[in-house]
Amino acid sequence: MAEPTDADADADGDTGGPLTPAPGPVSARRRAVDAVLGELRAVYGALYAAVAATSTPTLDRALRRLSHAADHSKVSFGIAAAFALGGGRPRRAALVGLGAVAVASASTNLLGKRLVHKARPDREAARVTTDRYVPMPASASFPSGHTAAAVAFATAVGVVLPEAAVPLGALAGAVGYSRVHTGVHYPGDVAAGAVLGIASAAVALTAAAAVPPLRRPGYRRSDCRE
Repeated sequence: MAEPTDADADADGDTGGPLTPAPGPVSARRRAVDAVLGELRAVYGALYAAVAATSTPTLDRALRRLSHAADHSKVSFGIAAAFALGGGRPRRAALVGLGAVAVASASTNLLGKRLVHKARPDREAARVTTDRYVPMPASASFPSGHTAAAVAFATAVGVVLPEAAVPLGALAGAVGYSRVHTGVHYPGDVAAGAVLGIASAAVALTAAAAVPPLRRPGYRRSDCRE
């Protein structure tokens, strides 16, 4: 029996020819990942639109001010300064927290935003009320640097100073939400910033664990024994 020719294949409507490879497991996984990412983007877009459409005049001013206060981690620096005055464990927590902020800021601006060139949300199209407006940053949207720094500080300080974990965690969450509320970030950007913040805190804590605590002049180990 004669083998089918290219002409026979074309006549049957098979334009792929015998050399067309069948979809492999890699391409199937890639399609699945793309589908999941597309659906997540749709969810985040719907959440952004829902926040924009919800009237919250009482919260607008407070969240706008909080978002401003978190610029350049001013809130974290202020809290760290207060902790540093306490000496001992609070001071160490402040130093570790600021180290985590440094790692988060570098990771966000030097890596994240340069690798993922995601456009900022269109506040006008989403009809975000102007009462919420803060200046729209010129940098990429993904990930949220404000959130990464706030979460990094809260996580690192909370490990060293557990009594501060809950209030600082709540503050970091509020900072992250304020970036969505003011229309400058999608929820996905904030979620990614939070993950990056936790990772940055882990780096800072690991580095701090390798550095022995400073001892006061005249300190003797026997002083700690009863």
